[in-house]
Amino acid sequence: MSPSDRRFVQIADALREPNAWTNNEWLCRPDLVAAEKLLLVRANMDPMHCHPFHFHPHREEIIYVVYGRAEQWVGTEHRILSAGEMAHIPAGTIHATYNPHAEPLVFLAILSPAKLPADLAAAPDPQDVSAQGPWASLRQNLPVCQTRL
Repeated sequence: MSPSDRRFVQIADALREPNAWTNNEWLCRPDLVAAEKLLLVRANMDPMHCHPFHFHPHREEIIYVVYGRAEQWVGTEHRILSAGEMAHIPAGTIHATYNPHAEPLVFLAILSPAKLPADLAAAPDPQDVSAQGPWASLRQNLPVCQTRL
């Protein structure tokens, strides 16, 4: 079925994509449905893993926790988010998701827009800043988390 004809994406149709931070199940993106403004991925993060400090230059994002607990950073502030809680991240805002807990973390990442003009799409997304100050030192006294690679 062509993306322009698809209105439903069932779990068997999700596009699975492991990356350095999570095992992703893409449920909404332009190659799945005729979405131009929305991206939706269910991210599965192992215990003691993270997506360290980064930003999306031209996309805003919502992180919505489905299962587990997220140590969610937006700028230099953080909260522990539980199932049913979320964080809004404006475009260009540095943020990070850590799982320093014993249980897995499952969250939905909703980003917009899905499609960017060619000149904006040329920028890397996401852009990692985790080795730069002040981001490299913000979690000094917190449990160490790692990426999958």
